[in-house]
Amino acid sequence: MVAKQPGNFGLSDLAGMLWAMPRIAKLDGVADVLGEQLGLVTRGQLLGLGVTDRVMQYRVRANGPWQALLPGVYLGVSGEPNLLQKQMAALLYAGPDSLLTGPVALLHYNIPGAPDLETIDVLLPGERHRVNTGFVRIHRTYRMPDRATSSGPLRFAPPARAVADTAGRLTDLREVRAVVAGAVQRGRCTVSQLADELRDGPIRHSALFRTVLGEVADGIRSTAEGDLRDLVKKARLPMPLFNPSLYQDETLLGRADAWWPDAGVIVEVDSREWHLGPAEWEATMARHSLMGALGIILLHFSPSQIRREPAIVAKRITDALESGRNRLALPIRTVPCPTSVPE
Repeated sequence: MVAKQPGNFGLSDLAGMLWAMPRIAKLDGVADVLGEQLGLVTRGQLLGLGVTDRVMQYRVRANGPWQALLPGVYLGVSGEPNLLQKQMAALLYAGPDSLLTGPVALLHYNIPGAPDLETIDVLLPGERHRVNTGFVRIHRTYRMPDRATSSGPLRFAPPARAVADTAGRLTDLREVRAVVAGAVQRGRCTVSQLADELRDGPIRHSALFRTVLGEVADGIRSTAEGDLRDLVKKARLPMPLFNPSLYQDETLLGRADAWWPDAGVIVEVDSREWHLGPAEWEATMARHSLMGALGIILLHFSPSQIRREPAIVAKRITDALESGRNRLALPIRTVPCPTSVPE
């Protein structure tokens, strides 16, 4: 009998090795599930397709073709998952009745001002039990939305709920302004819908949301306009109307960022962020020229001026108000900004 040398294997040894390795043959249905779920699959789904835990563990071994992204959730490729795959993984981990909310939902709705996207926020019915893990933050609630929107396999809470859930996590007033005003400015939800969320949602951490919602109800439609409102209050100037529509007889002159009707003074915050493009921007400038021709005093400030030079801005507004009140009233009809916008 010939003694075996290290590195020399007989057919019986090779057969034993093959028997010991988990079978990695493609099983019917796995590829379909991966294709429908952005390359992700759960342990429960794999078990239902006949894949054993032994095979799963072999797939997610070190340097293997799969990876365990969350407990019981596998990504069928190696490498860093993208944001959409993380969102899908969060939903699979939380369960079929869960919804994405918070900043990732704001991103879906194209609402500006979404903060850090490193954490995926998920709404889950209160009777279900899941814990925060990895990049997933679970929000158990007995106030699940009665409707949702979908993008492929992803499910999102309605815009107003996503705004409220985001605002409750923020600690900076300007960030809350950006989210709330942005949602209303872009018509993603109404002030009334946001007010419903404030009324029905948790009181804890709602102070900034309540403050900003009051500003939006007064006509504030951007973070810069909120900064202007703060400046006016600190300078103890009369509070203007924000975003009213101005008419000469029945002709619409346009909408002013801030308007003091008794003095005929407008303050415009010159930021292209809230305009759709160069053509709309030029049209706005043409309307401003018409307003000036009618005797309206127009002041233009950039958002950075309002933040960095409040004393100079306040002085210019004060001088304009004094000048405007020393003349005859202008024949301008004012229609205050509505508290909501169409969906």
